Amino acid sequence: MQLLQTTLESIKPADHEVMARTQREIDYCLKPPGSLGRLEDIARRIAGMTGKVHNSIHKKAIIVMMADNGVYGEGVAMYPQDVTRIGADFVTSGRMGVNFLAKHVGADIIAVDIGIQVDVDLPRVINRKVRYGTANFCREPAMTRDEAVLALEHGIEVTLEAIDQGYDLIGTGEIGIGNTTAASTVLYGFTDGNIDRIVGRGAGLTDDAFAQKKKVVQDAVRLHRPDRDDPIDVLSKVGSLDIAGMAGIYLACASRRIPVVTDGLISNVAALTAMRLKPECVDYMIPSHISYEPGALLLKEITGLDPMLDMNMRLGEGTGCALAFNIIEAALKMIEEMGTFEVLGKTREQISGPELAYKGEFADQDGTNR
Repeated sequence: MQLLQTTLESIKPADHEVMARTQREIDYCLKPPGSLGRLEDIARRIAGMTGKVHNSIHKKAIIVMMADNGVYGEGVAMYPQDVTRIGADFVTSGRMGVNFLAKHVGADIIAVDIGIQVDVDLPRVINRKVRYGTANFCREPAMTRDEAVLALEHGIEVTLEAIDQGYDLIGTGEIGIGNTTAASTVLYGFTDGNIDRIVGRGAGLTDDAFAQKKKVVQDAVRLHRPDRDDPIDVLSKVGSLDIAGMAGIYLACASRRIPVVTDGLISNVAALTAMRLKPECVDYMIPSHISYEPGALLLKEITGLDPMLDMNMRLGEGTGCALAFNIIEAALKMIEEMGTFEVLGKTREQISGPELAYKGEFADQDGTNR
């Protein structure tokens, strides 16, 4: 609990003064104001994260949290639970969907066993197993409160180790049969929203299994009555180990002022969990794509994180992060490589518009939130 508390206390908001200085540099580039749209937003936001106007990425990684879910026993997944263990093998040998995308953008994969139901003896899998999968939360809490905290702290530890190794852009991913049900249940526990806006088909459920999944989500929340104002209570009662681990990734990155990219539904539920623990950590999150799952739209509304891509994807694993990495790096090269109004004899002071006020994820030229 001490590591979690120390990490939460160390998270500070983004530096808005540096963001304003960065906007002046962006405006000095030879182009109409705002014409590079969200590339400008990204460059400005990363400056606020790092506290530096000039930024570049040196090492990229996607941290993939892997765990099994006891709720699988309720018939909410179409694939056998052994697929999680197989996924651990495939992701470390380059055969999962995220691997070819990560290779394409020069990113490494950091694979973490945080709760697979069997022992995993693979040299490239980091063992941070909290327990052998969660319990079936339709019958008992998914895990104890101490286990939820431990999973958060394992996520923090693995991420801090990666940052110490020089990684300065992190993506979040997961592998775990049944984890879309856990993610939907956590989201329902936090919001008590319309079930049709929260629960999707996941990995291609039949109509009967889809109806069962909705029932499972509602029944679990009614059974355990998680305290939506206590994120650890929600995690421990109806969550999953991979969601807790990813929430730890977000907190660790925010504590070190490192940009962290969200993926799809499960990754964004973890982001919401981290935000409930420390609202300021949202300043360090960059959303990648909007998942095909219905809960993704609700998460966008709640978190304010507006994904840059819409690819109809719902694979998870951190695949959206890999796609976003190229865009993020391109945004940072804008300030470093574009020509400026100096060629016309203009100074920054002559070009810059009014000072911007940054109050949220993105801001318009008049300082209002988008």
